[in-house]
Amino acid sequence: MPVVRVLGTLLAMGCLAGLLSACGSSSRGGGGAGAAQRGAYKVGAPYKIDGVTYTPQEEFNRTETGVASWYGPGFHGKSTANGERYDQGDRTAAHRTLQMPAIVRVTNLDNGMSTVVRINDRGPFARSRVIDLSRTAAQELDVVRNGTARVRIDQLPAESMAVRDVAIAGGGPAEQNAAVAQVASGQRTASAPTMVAAPPPPTQVAPAPQPQPVVVPPQPAPQPQPVWPTSPQPPSVETPVAQGGRAGGVTVSSLAFGAAPVAAATSALAGNGFYVQTGGF
Repeated sequence: MPVVRVLGTLLAMGCLAGLLSACGSSSRGGGGAGAAQRGAYKVGAPYKIDGVTYTPQEEFNRTETGVASWYGPGFHGKSTANGERYDQGDRTAAHRTLQMPAIVRVTNLDNGMSTVVRINDRGPFARSRVIDLSRTAAQELDVVRNGTARVRIDQLPAESMAVRDVAIAGGGPAEQNAAVAQVASGQRTASAPTMVAAPPPPTQVAPAPQPQPVVVPPQPAPQPQPVWPTSPQPPSVETPVAQGGRAGGVTVSSLAFGAAPVAAATSALAGNGFYVQTGGF
């Protein structure tokens, strides 16, 4: 009987230890219990916190200004929103909508100090805050003492693309940090974001050749031809004129054209009588 009681006590202690272990793995930002430590690439669906809807999306050039806070001991070792284990000694941070992982530079606007962090969690959800830093990142910006600071967030495109590629290929935090260092030293070139190919331009149809104009050489203007008069010569008509009662003494010759009047006058003078030439045309 005592043996049974001992076994029961041991079984109860084992269950209690299991419950405590499960509580220690509860998620801060949406990861499930027992999530893999290496994490995964995640964008996530829209979600609502305190009546506010947040829509995560993949970005590579985000710039934002607001208040930063930090979180540490109370969440150390728990799962982040993308399934990693939160380590307050790493340079990480929580953001409400950026893809996980992503790389951003955070600058404290009060003192000019800056640091580079890797986004691997969701938060903060206070209305005035834009990023929640790990303890180490907050120390580098001198935020731990005051708890909050006004900051500017500048996403690093090449580094964000590099950690995206590593995470999609199954690489964890160590491999992602190594990729960031390679990009910074110029040893790694990240692939560009997936873009939709633009449709090819429409085929240009060559216009039909225009017919060449036919050049007609100028023709010489026709030279005017001389026109020579070819008037016919009608026969001479002689009309007897009575003079002094004598018939046939004087004749009036109605001459036409050309040399006929001269000939007629000559022939008339050759005869016996007096002749008068009234006109020559």
